[in-house]
Amino acid sequence: MSKHATCDVIFMDSDSGARVSALASCCVVGYNGQAMRIVMIGLFGLRPKGTMSVRALPLAKALVARGHQVDVIMPPWSYPQDSGREWEEGRVRVRNITMPPRFPLLWHLIVTWRLVRRALALRPDVVHCFKPKGYAGLAALAFWLLKGLGLSKARLVVDSDDWEGKGGWNEIGPYTRLQRRFFAWQERWGLTHCDALTVASRALETIAWSLGVAPGKVFYVPNGVVSGFGFRVSGSEARIPTDHPVVLLYTRFFEFAVERVISIFQRVLAEVPQARLLVVGKGFFGEEARLVELMREAGLADHLVYVDWVEPDELPAYFAAADVAIYPYDDTLINRTKCSVKLIDLLAAGVPVVADDVGQNGEYVVHGVSGLLVPAGDTDTFAGSVVELLRDESLRAKLGRGARKRVFEEFNWGKLVEKVEEAYWGAEER
Repeated sequence: MSKHATCDVIFMDSDSGARVSALASCCVVGYNGQAMRIVMIGLFGLRPKGTMSVRALPLAKALVARGHQVDVIMPPWSYPQDSGREWEEGRVRVRNITMPPRFPLLWHLIVTWRLVRRALALRPDVVHCFKPKGYAGLAALAFWLLKGLGLSKARLVVDSDDWEGKGGWNEIGPYTRLQRRFFAWQERWGLTHCDALTVASRALETIAWSLGVAPGKVFYVPNGVVSGFGFRVSGSEARIPTDHPVVLLYTRFFEFAVERVISIFQRVLAEVPQARLLVVGKGFFGEEARLVELMREAGLADHLVYVDWVEPDELPAYFAAADVAIYPYDDTLINRTKCSVKLIDLLAAGVPVVADDVGQNGEYVVHGVSGLLVPAGDTDTFAGSVVELLRDESLRAKLGRGARKRVFEEFNWGKLVEKVEEAYWGAEER
């Protein structure tokens, strides 16, 4: 069973010949010929969490390529080593504020003030706050108040890429009851008090409308391809056996019940007994240990290859070693509202994917064209689809090509940035 071929092209879709890098629109100077000074404010730093690194920064680079000036300002509480550091990435100025000593309550106010003060000093035309919660939400609140007082003329745009409140990340994160209540309030307030709102999923778009946000102020901007995943390396470079059919699970685990993965794989093994399950990723609450234990109890330990979390530059080797990737998704509010970068990574790398038809999965995966979709929770159909792909090399190749073509043509930041510019210019001042 052959693996995916080596390819050295990063920014070119070899199937369509289309230029797909974030710099695809570099000949354009701004929106309607006008360049803007844009400040993006983050909830946390570039690492280890992903919102700023896989959403804000690629968008910022695409905006710079269109003639705008963009600064990204963040409070790196999740990675204190970056406190006070500044650097440039693709002509985007990345500015980490200096984190203050941890004084109860006062600490949060100081962090917010430093974000707002740094942003004001840059005299922006647009302030884009990424997430309506935490420090980004507090900064958005401050700018909304400053606008009301006539002390800032910057257009305030809020970005939402997950549902944070009841049924969302509040149910997963290790928050106190007070924090959950505050974040839920922040989210609803932030979504409804801005000049424009960018959302990463259709479900978030619908939620915003239900909260009374005018449709003309809501802009659907799904996540796009991040530079570096549009290529493959030889499967022989992956540190796993390549003489067996390989089913890849690339995950953070919270999207599904671990038991369902075992059930799917058991059904696959009944038809393809030589298959191996390659698991790349780490859970929030040790779910990976639960998976390993369940595989052992089922007598399937020899069929499991678990490699934990790996650095992004190591991922292409594991992708190349996979014959099929599975993307199980329970039908929950948090899954309907999120926009998975991991799924985009797999599709951009040309890995044929079987996914539950939940939320944004159906936006990226066109059944039979860029992957296979199955009804949510249908374990038998899911396993049958995996078996079908393992047995049909030509179908795998077709879906891999279709996946790359779709995400690079429809979900590259050079194209998505146009909708963001509409958000920056299209909303009327209140």
